[in-house]
Amino acid sequence: MALVKLNFNRGLRLLTPVQYKYVFQDPLRASTPEITILARNNHLDTPRLGLAVPKKHLKRAHERNRVKRLCREYFRLHQHKLPNYDFVVIAKGNIGKLDNLALTQMLDKLWQRHIRLARKSVSR
Repeated sequence: MALVKLNFNRGLRLLTPVQYKYVFQDPLRASTPEITILARNNHLDTPRLGLAVPKKHLKRAHERNRVKRLCREYFRLHQHKLPNYDFVVIAKGNIGKLDNLALTQMLDKLWQRHIRLARKSVSR
């Protein structure tokens, strides 16, 4: 049985504006009123994550950090199930009203949708 690493190093992050722009150009999209996850095939052997949590929707830094921490942790624990795409998680309107459990469940639903979308695009 292969050992699954559950790390979140630099290689698993989107770091430059060019990498973000690539995802924004022609993404697969999964959304709720509080959060959107955009994805695009990255032609690498691992998925990568980028976060966009604007001050416009979450005024306080600790609120933005909580959302980013939960998104990163979900990605870290489930990266081996995800397709090799670049993902950008975008926080929207009422995300600050969600508790940790509700946000985690919403992330799970959106990631599962991306897994299905990736399987569909491969089978075409």
